[in-house]
Amino acid sequence: MNVIVALEHRFARTPDGAIWTESQFPYSFWMRYLEVFDQVRVVARVKKVSSVPPMWKRVDSEKVSVVTVPHYIGPWQYLLKAHQVKQAARNAVGMNDTVILRVSSQIAQCIEPVLRQNGHPYGVEVVADPYDVFAPSSLRHPLRPFFRWLFPRMLRGTCAGACAAAYVTQSALQRRYPPDPNAFSTHYSSVELPDGAFATVSRPPRKEIGTFTLICVGTLSQLYKAQDVLINAVAVDLKEGLDLKLVLVGDGKHRGELEMQTKKLGLEERVCFRGRLTSSESVRAELAQADLFVLPSRSEGLPRAVIEAMAQALPCIASTVGGIPELLPPEDMVPPENVTALAAKIREVVTNPERMARMSARNLEKAKDYREETLRDRRNDFYRYLRDQTKAWRQGALTVDH
Repeated sequence: MNVIVALEHRFARTPDGAIWTESQFPYSFWMRYLEVFDQVRVVARVKKVSSVPPMWKRVDSEKVSVVTVPHYIGPWQYLLKAHQVKQAARNAVGMNDTVILRVSSQIAQCIEPVLRQNGHPYGVEVVADPYDVFAPSSLRHPLRPFFRWLFPRMLRGTCAGACAAAYVTQSALQRRYPPDPNAFSTHYSSVELPDGAFATVSRPPRKEIGTFTLICVGTLSQLYKAQDVLINAVAVDLKEGLDLKLVLVGDGKHRGELEMQTKKLGLEERVCFRGRLTSSESVRAELAQADLFVLPSRSEGLPRAVIEAMAQALPCIASTVGGIPELLPPEDMVPPENVTALAAKIREVVTNPERMARMSARNLEKAKDYREETLRDRRNDFYRYLRDQTKAWRQGALTVDH
């Protein structure tokens, strides 16, 4: 049986018809679905390009294809193409297909009403929280308050209508977007780490006195990761006499204003913009050289960056949003948007070598929950249940027709 997976991602198509992605959702990602299904059809936005950079990854193959939805960026472009987007997304689904909606997603939302109308069972993989995405300071848009009301409401309806629901968190997203009481419900992270992603041992207490290197990994396309808050916190700690360096890994449209913020604070020698690193190995190399990972996000599902840092035995500080409380203990977290609390927490940690060593050991052990083999069985149970429910529905539909 085939599976349709609808998600909110933008792919690129070169003139030879090949589909490419910069980092997320390459062919290797879709192999997990092929453990249960014969073919995968991905429903997503696709932009025509003349070529892609050398480090981009191929998506499609003999068993993985991409159904092209007209490309758009943001709500205004979507409104201009809404009819074409809805038509393309809905035409992608056949009666014989198992359907998985990776939500929240506008494309998935285009498909869901038709599924409900036809009684076609579907599953959801809940990977993001629109309530946090549209929080104040997370996104700059005149309709942000309306979106923050609308999209969580839509997602609650989509989850309630699914016959099976899988969440990337153990409980955080489930509380806000509960499944139907009779639905099959499970949790597994999209983050699955191979053995090579793990440090062999935790880090001992640091004995030498010198510069502490902080690192933050996250896109600069939006300020969801709150790098602006982190820069301000570093400025506070430097004034308090701490010897800190901050490495920011990631790129996007807000890089310029963050660089300007750094310059205004006089931190040009203290903040290093590494840009986008396209391989896991290069990210791990940066993590290995750092002393403390910091992610003061405004919104999250279950952040891959934190888990990868934990696997490298890095002490971590993060905010209390999304699924982060499932990764870190309360003493290693701070409220979002709070520069004072973040600066104090950084100071509290880096001035206590024994605590940093304990954090390192704990994080490395906790990260083992995200080994590939640990999550595979739970995920495949979800896929098999959906496949079997779709087969039963199809058989019942055929019986009624005859």
